[in-house]
This record gives sequence, structure tokens and C-alpha cells, in this order.
Amino acid sequence: MATDYYAVLGVRRDATGEDIKKAYRRLARELHPDINPDAKTQERFKEITTAYEVLSDPQKRQMHDLGGDPFGNGPSGGFSQGFAFTDIMDAFFGGASPRGPRSRVRRGQDALIRVEVDLAEAVFGATRQIKIDTAVICPTCEGEGAAPGTSPATCEMCRGRGEVSQVTRSFLGQVMTSRPCPQCRGYGSILPTPCPECSGDGRVRTRRTLEVKIPPGVDAGTRIQLAGEGEVGPGGGPAGDLYIEVNERPHPVFSRDGDDLHCTLPLPMTAAALGIRILLETLDGPEELDVRPGVQAGQTIPLRGRGMPHLRGSGRGDLIVHVEVRTPTKLDAEQEDLLRRLAKARGEEHPTAQFTPHQQGLFSRLRDAFNSR
Repeated sequence: MATDYYAVLGVRRDATGEDIKKAYRRLARELHPDINPDAKTQERFKEITTAYEVLSDPQKRQMHDLGGDPFGNGPSGGFSQGFAFTDIMDAFFGGASPRGPRSRVRRGQDALIRVEVDLAEAVFGATRQIKIDTAVICPTCEGEGAAPGTSPATCEMCRGRGEVSQVTRSFLGQVMTSRPCPQCRGYGSILPTPCPECSGDGRVRTRRTLEVKIPPGVDAGTRIQLAGEGEVGPGGGPAGDLYIEVNERPHPVFSRDGDDLHCTLPLPMTAAALGIRILLETLDGPEELDVRPGVQAGQTIPLRGRGMPHLRGSGRGDLIVHVEVRTPTKLDAEQEDLLRRLAKARGEEHPTAQFTPHQQGLFSRLRDAFNSR
């Protein structure tokens, strides 16, 4: 009398594939020989395994529902030749192992190129024409990999499944294991006549030109992402992304600190003492700078909003002008006489040496105060 595999697993005849898998997983955990090694339990484990094999296979399940033998002339109990070991793993752990042929189409790799910009381009932005060598879709086969007029053929070894199976014997009976087909490498098909231009890869390398916009405010190391402009994938798959890494060339006058720019303004001693209005050439054009009388060496004069644009916000940093007072090293007789008269008028002919305390930093002052206790 034919076995009712629905009753073996304890499921309804209209049970879904997920219901059958859950029932088998529950029973297998209870009856697995590693947990219950007695002979009756092993027989019961073989029965539920056979039932799961039949009901999880649409063709065998249909044959069982029609009252036929789902194994034909094969064995009616235990592990049959058609039961794959991966089915047990799926039932135990709920996983879904990859089945069937794998696709020849895959996403392409990302690409990275470096572009040098000068400071003015970093401030105001720029548009660059760059040339890159990347993989593009083969124009001859349009990514198919087969020569024009031909098409892929089903692999005779795996019959299009992309995998081959091997039956081995174990204490549980016959167990089937699967591995990628060595002839088609798991694709399920072969290319009898590969494309002569791309050799079946579906892509070729070429040089192309791209227009890249450099946004204002970029800094050294900034990366600009261009989606879909990288390498085309095998089989004409979607392209990866292209990343433009910015490298900023040094400027002869201005140095950069974040979004602020810095420069040095050398002034003669007389201009520092008397004050001066001077035109300073900035990246935005000439700017009038008001140097107040008595400015000291090392003092700074900020020009607001003349620095770098904020890359991820509005506004700009500042241009910080550092004053450098230059003392004359060579004087003629008349100049020396004028300076001596100035020194006499200011009472500075014989200045006395007077030291001032060295200004310590905050942490140094805290350390001294702690040590004095």
C-alpha cells in the first residue's frame, strides 16, 4: 500500500512548500540520529526525509498525488538518488543555497582617477575634460559575448543546470552533493563561437572623454562620485562608479587652513609706524587694506568672506593677512642722521634692557599652579 507522505510529515494535502519545509525541519530536529541514535528513530528519520524529498519536488509531489510511484523503479525508502544534501541543510537552517546556473552578467568595478587643481579652481569651481581608460560594452556583440549570428548553447554536461551532482553513501543512505559544472563554470551554457573582439567577455577597453565639474570649496583628498561612469561589468553588466580624487597644487602667495586662506604682507618700518592704505591682490581681485598706524610684527588683519567657500554649506572663510615689519639693514648718512634725531626726539637714544614675562599657555599655567601647592 502506497505511503501517505502528507501524513508522515503531519501536513495537509494543500500545504505550501514553506509549510512542508517547516514541518520537516521540526521533525528532523527531534529525530536526527545525532540526538536519538536508536534504530526506530533512525527509521522514522528516513521516512520523514523521504516524505520531504517527494513533497518538496513539484514533479514527484504531483506523481504522489496521482497515486503513482514518485521514484519510478527506484527505492521507496531512505535517501534516494534524487535527494540533494543541500536540501537537508535548507531544512535544518532555513537557508536558501544558490541553485541553477549563475548569470554571466555582473556589475562592473568602481574606478578612481586623480585630478590636480589650482587654488583658484578650488575657490570658484571649474569644469575639466578628463580622459579615462575603462571597460565599455563590446560594440560587436553588444555585451552578449557570442559572435554575431550565433548564440550561447546549453551545456551538455550539466544540461543547463550549471551544476553537476555526485551520489555518495553514508550511514544515512545515499546522499547527493552538487558542485558547479566544470565545463561551463556554472553558467549552464557555453559560447561555441565567442565574439572575436571581446573574446566572450561582453566588454572591451577603450579611452573616452568625460566632462567633470569641480565644485567650489573642494580640498585635497575630496572625492567626487560619478555614478555609472566606472567599469562596465562582465557580460555587459551595469557599470560601477567613477571617483574623482582632487589634489590641490600649492599657491605661491596664499596657503590654506581649512576654509581660511593666509598670506604675509611685508611692510617697511615707516609704513608700520605711520599706517598705510594698500591694494592687495586677492583671488577675488584687488582689495583695499587699511593698515592702522603702529601695527606690530605678527599681527593679523582679516578680510571677511575672502577665503574658501564652505563645501557643504553657504558662505566663505576669511583671508588672514599676517603683517611682517621689515627693519632696514643698510642706511646712508642722511637716513642714519634722520633716525638718530628721531630716536633723540623719542628719548630712545639709550634704551635700557627690560625683559617682560614670557606668556605661558593655559596648560603650562595650570601645571605651575598645581606644582606650587
